[in-house]
Amino acid sequence: MRLASFTVGGARRAAAVDRTGTAVAALPASLGTVDDLVRGGPAALDAAREAAEAALAGPDVLPLDGVRLEPPLQRFNRDILCTGWNYQDHFEESVGKRGGQDPAERPTRPTFFTKGPDTVIGPADDIAYDPDLSAQWDYEAEIALVIGRDGRSIPEAEALQHVLGYLVANDVSQRDLQRAHGGQWLKGKSIDATMPLGPWLTTADEIADPADLQVQCEVNGVLRQNASSAQMAFPFARLIAELSRGMTLRAGDVLLTGTPSGIGSARDPQVFLGHGDLVVTRVGGLGELRNRVVATSLV
Repeated sequence: MRLASFTVGGARRAAAVDRTGTAVAALPASLGTVDDLVRGGPAALDAAREAAEAALAGPDVLPLDGVRLEPPLQRFNRDILCTGWNYQDHFEESVGKRGGQDPAERPTRPTFFTKGPDTVIGPADDIAYDPDLSAQWDYEAEIALVIGRDGRSIPEAEALQHVLGYLVANDVSQRDLQRAHGGQWLKGKSIDATMPLGPWLTTADEIADPADLQVQCEVNGVLRQNASSAQMAFPFARLIAELSRGMTLRAGDVLLTGTPSGIGSARDPQVFLGHGDLVVTRVGGLGELRNRVVATSLV
């Protein structure tokens, strides 16, 4: 099932997207939003599946290209959870290019950080860009996963049972800010209206093998990133097991799982985003985001 979000008659509604990714239909308002469905447990998802089948076969189906999709999730339990350096080639490409913040050796355990939820924008929304705030706006195509069951110290063998579904994300980052505040990344990852998320939430049962998803990012039609999730240093289950050790993960938590090589700051010469750039982020089986970088006053 593919769960999207858009506004109907002034109210945000959950919607179902068909398997071709070309049509969408609103679900009954009584089911609530996608956020409600994520937190509602198996009964809520079963009701959504039944409603989705009826809605997509009914008279109120709309062409997807005529609907402005919003971020599927808009109510967050906490900061968005993130993973750094989780593709081997991405770690290697940035050696010596991290502004003096290189680790002594390749991490043997996942690197985690967070970013503020006000970063989130929809699959076709503009990415805010303010050159007075930062001179180094970079792209990072990622797979995001959504927790569907609460859990603490989750065994790796059971971790995927806690995943409700997956989304496409782009962790747009400000590299100079990322390195200017004591060596931690929160500031350079948390600028408002900079992280596209969507285009819909694909439930885990739709993904045959989450370890074989192709992750891509194009900037102005040029392919900048192209890798398989099989190249992750730490697969989804390991990330969940490590992150949840002694720390409760709750239904609705969002975890970004890392970006592959090809980022702008690791190129020679470096390539950063600017006003007017079109960033297309796609993951095979999960859909695509199309976002324009637009000058916005943020300070």
